[in-house]
Amino acid sequence: MRNADAKIIIPQRAPEGAATMMRAATTLLSGFGLFIMIFTLNPFMGDTFAEGDVGSTANVVNQVGYLGLGGLFIFSMLASVDPRTLLKLLSPSWLIIFAIAYFSCMQSYDPSASARGVTLSLVAMLIVAGVLVLPRSEKDFVEACANAVLLLLVVNYAALVLLPERAIHQASALESWHAGYWRGHLSHKNVAAPVFSVLAMFGIYCMRSGARLRGWAITLLAVIFVLHTGSKTTIGFLPLAIGIVLCGNAIRSSGAIVIVHLCFAVIVTCLTVGTIYSPHLLAMTAAVLDDPTFTGRDAIWQFASESIAAHPWFGHGYASFWQSPVIRGMEANFEADWDVRGIVSAHNTYLDALLTFGIPGGAVMILLLFVKPLTDYLRAARRSGSRNFSEFCMMVIIFMTYNGMLESFILNRADPQWMLLALAVFGLNMAARCNLRHNTD
Repeated sequence: MRNADAKIIIPQRAPEGAATMMRAATTLLSGFGLFIMIFTLNPFMGDTFAEGDVGSTANVVNQVGYLGLGGLFIFSMLASVDPRTLLKLLSPSWLIIFAIAYFSCMQSYDPSASARGVTLSLVAMLIVAGVLVLPRSEKDFVEACANAVLLLLVVNYAALVLLPERAIHQASALESWHAGYWRGHLSHKNVAAPVFSVLAMFGIYCMRSGARLRGWAITLLAVIFVLHTGSKTTIGFLPLAIGIVLCGNAIRSSGAIVIVHLCFAVIVTCLTVGTIYSPHLLAMTAAVLDDPTFTGRDAIWQFASESIAAHPWFGHGYASFWQSPVIRGMEANFEADWDVRGIVSAHNTYLDALLTFGIPGGAVMILLLFVKPLTDYLRAARRSGSRNFSEFCMMVIIFMTYNGMLESFILNRADPQWMLLALAVFGLNMAARCNLRHNTD
């Protein structure tokens, strides 16, 4: 989706058929981009794929595959998108985000490996940008992406029948207590639940944007999938994020959406990571939830919080703390619920941001990815032509803000959770700065 004055660059005397073919090709590529963002290049890895190890720089498939895809999308954007639209993608926010990320590599015990990881995250952003700007109109975007998402869901449901050992957690696996829960093409139910929740939100967006039948199908199939992941917090956050936006839309108040979201963000923070700092908050959480430790996450949060103080200004470096030689060489703490020597993340996006980039850098990351999009949404809401799209992006931002209290995904290479968050952040920034086209004329 692009500015109203953006044009596909073709020779002036090109026949109408050539323009139509170019339009069809870019629209199809946009849908393919969304499909591959979510499906990843390593689908259905089952229990052989460690949770959170999405897009490892040691994985040749990811390195070569995403570099190739990044090249394809940047070539397509340069060939078919107005240069003024492309320049608007280079927002100061993203320049700052990746400047902080590359600087953090210098704090890493293996700077070159960290830099490769950040570069893979940067290449993945080319796909995200292409998904948004290649379609000539919002209608083209909805058509292409609705078909892609519906195909993705069909593939996953087929896998539940044909490849249950890969698409469903098994009792013979390391985490046998997850047996029977659906994970689909992804590595773990805790990754699948938020990803399919975003697909449910996309289905609602399709319903509101003209693709009603496919929108209903996407929403129902995605919600059913989420319910079978067994992720209780995600099942709670999904209707909350959707409800905040739709209720705000009903009273035609974008400001109310932001205010209510911020209030819930404070509540969720207090009842999750806040419990390691305050016994009163822990008591409140225990009164509300059966498991106030969130499956032992509180022990990981406590360890991560203490480790931030060791490098408060510049952090430990990108992908340079969890499973590093220092952490793996620690003595086991048999009193803790989890052995941190084998943990791959803090299971909290905000703690990991501070741990990785330091308190100043992490705070800037959090502000640019979770707070600034709220101001972009308020600006986009004043544009009559972008309401449905901006509200879809807002649902994703709200949901990922809450989900970030329990999972970690900021700049996590080609992790679908990170790429979907980036899609929403990119989308709101574009909606705030551009007039989205709704017709195909």
